[in-house]
Amino acid sequence: MNLKKYLDERRRLVDRSLKQMLGAGGSFPRTIDKAMRYSLFSGGKRIRPILALASGEAVGGSLDRVMPFACALEMIHSYSLVLVDLPAMDDDDLRRGKPTNHVVFGEGMAILAGDGLLTEAFRVMAEGALHAGQDRSAALRAIREIAAGAGAAGMVGGQVADLESEKKKPTRLLVEYIHSRKTGALLRASVRAGAWVGGAKPGQFARLDRYGVAVGFAFQVADDILDIEGGTEKTGKREGRDAERQKVTYPAAVGMDNAKKKARELLAESLDALSSFGPAADPLRQIATFIVERAVQP
Repeated sequence: MNLKKYLDERRRLVDRSLKQMLGAGGSFPRTIDKAMRYSLFSGGKRIRPILALASGEAVGGSLDRVMPFACALEMIHSYSLVLVDLPAMDDDDLRRGKPTNHVVFGEGMAILAGDGLLTEAFRVMAEGALHAGQDRSAALRAIREIAAGAGAAGMVGGQVADLESEKKKPTRLLVEYIHSRKTGALLRASVRAGAWVGGAKPGQFARLDRYGVAVGFAFQVADDILDIEGGTEKTGKREGRDAERQKVTYPAAVGMDNAKKKARELLAESLDALSSFGPAADPLRQIATFIVERAVQP
């Protein structure tokens, strides 16, 4: 399969659905609507919703049934970026090559935009669960997965640990704790939610979950590597921000060579988890390969 073509097609589907679903929420005040859309449509790769769609496809699920949950994942991801970029957290002024939300709209409006995106995500998922033909039990499980991945035991908890660990000596265990929650939890939830709504059987779900764990960790290890070696053109952020903020990262804990070795090991683990799936899982295989190879290739 052609991964670029697949990602482009799925990204367009997600963007079209996001515009429809966000607009279905009612008449928002003009400023908050602009602020929400500014971050939601700022050119992200849509990895989380695409992982959810690909997971559903791997078990023969319908794109239409998975799409509300895929869109909700992108809304939640966008909300998290708005908040983490604030001066009170990472104090970033550039995201995806553009000024961050608070730089454009001010801190108060940025916080409200994040709140709006998070809340709208759960409205979208609830409407998806109520849609005709939806397996409501599976939809509820998907909502639970996404809430857990985004909440205090997942992404929020990881951000807390990340804030509290700044300027501390990085260790492998500390970095793995942060990465498995701050980034890995929502990526894993994306795969699990797509599997639930797609109708995965227990054995399929277990293998997809194993894939989700590996690819979620690989994504953050690769991101750590790119922050050092990737440059603004690849990352859309100012180069070296992790080091500037004295954040604990995988290369800082184990060295760059070992970080790249770990990324390759995680890629092998994610591909092995999919070994019993047929060609329908090829998008998942190629996404994992893309995530790692963009960081470890010269």
